[in-house]
Amino acid sequence: MTIREKKVLPSDKNNMQRESEKTQKQVLKIRNMGVNDLSDVLSIEKVSFRTPWSEGIFRDELSSSLCHNFVATVEEKIVGYICFAIIVDEVHLRNISVHKDYRRFGIASQMMSEMIKTSQERGVLWSTLEVRRSNTAAMKFYEKYGFEIKGIRRSYYRDTGEDAFIMWANVKKYSSRDSKRHFHHE
Repeated sequence: MTIREKKVLPSDKNNMQRESEKTQKQVLKIRNMGVNDLSDVLSIEKVSFRTPWSEGIFRDELSSSLCHNFVATVEEKIVGYICFAIIVDEVHLRNISVHKDYRRFGIASQMMSEMIKTSQERGVLWSTLEVRRSNTAAMKFYEKYGFEIKGIRRSYYRDTGEDAFIMWANVKKYSSRDSKRHFHHE
């Protein structure tokens, strides 16, 4: 198991200024998710989404040979997770979230980079995902990775009947040497 590390600032919004002044750094690690992580993952999931995944869905992801699941930790605390499936030459981003106190510190970007690296190692050519039509913040984030809206799934979300945009990106255009760790645009 490979663990990736990156230094990040603590992000407790109330203490952010004070911690920044101390320039205290913490190490972000990305590792494989296990069953023992589900309690922490579910805590983040429940406050992040209107219709959160159940423990059973996460267990199914963990038991599937097609699925790859990682957690991001800071000082052993789980602060985010990403779940994706690789099927032949496509990767489908199924779920990604970061604890609300650790957002905007590049953790989601590091998890996306891990997904891309894993995908490239397996010869993936394309990446896809669904996103709520109203989730403009997520769409802007995905666009940084070269994702473009290519279709609509009508009434995709059962809780509200909201449509989902289907977004696609070309994984081959991604360069690990890119300092921003994003897909290159044409």
